[in-house]
Amino acid sequence: MTALLPRRGIDTTKLLVLAVLVVAGLWFWNMPWLAPLRLLVVLVHETGHALATLLFGGRVERVLVGADESGQCLSSVPAGLLPQIAVYSAGYVGSAVSGALQLVLAFRFKMHRPVLYAMGGWVTVMGLIYAGNAFTLAYCLGMGAVLLVLARTLPTGGVKAVVTFIAVFTGLYALFDLRDDLWLPGAGGPSDAMLLAARTGIPAVIWSLLWSAVSVAVLVLAASFSLRRTEPEPMDALEAVRSAAASGMRRTTPHP
Repeated sequence: MTALLPRRGIDTTKLLVLAVLVVAGLWFWNMPWLAPLRLLVVLVHETGHALATLLFGGRVERVLVGADESGQCLSSVPAGLLPQIAVYSAGYVGSAVSGALQLVLAFRFKMHRPVLYAMGGWVTVMGLIYAGNAFTLAYCLGMGAVLLVLARTLPTGGVKAVVTFIAVFTGLYALFDLRDDLWLPGAGGPSDAMLLAARTGIPAVIWSLLWSAVSVAVLVLAASFSLRRTEPEPMDALEAVRSAAASGMRRTTPHP
């Protein structure tokens, strides 16, 4: 007679899969055929700005993604230091949170297909509501359709692979962009850290370091939670009998 108990520790199979995906993301990062995926994580970044703007009562005018993998969220940010810090921080940190959430839902809760459907719907809605030019609209509608079709038609293994790779890629994007802000400040134009520095007086490198620390912490916590074992392990027969007996015994009130 055996019973099942949850096994503790790291799932080495999941760890290996995650390591392979991270290496693949790093190795193939600049490949031309991954340009649509890089644009997707640019859209994640800009969505972070948009959500923070709306959360603090601001107004999002339009969102732009470019063929050169640039992105802009043009909005009216509410007055006040806290809303400005939140809005400018929400791009990088939001990308890390998005990657972490996808990782947890995929690895821990096995919600691969709902996540892919949600991503397809999100990209489509962003295009229909906030696209600021023809390229952004075409990209959002096209990528949204691709994600929805994949969610509908791919077998379970294929959906898992797509969602997990997107999650890893999103997290890497946040870290890569923060790395560029630290080592190549201003190389691609004013960064979020530089724009926030102009409004707060706190140097851009401090904001980049802070966002890097938060992003790494979020991703590490998500990975550690996602990689825990969930499969049961057998319990010896004697312990199972004791457990069953204890659970079935009726409580009695002792009498003197």
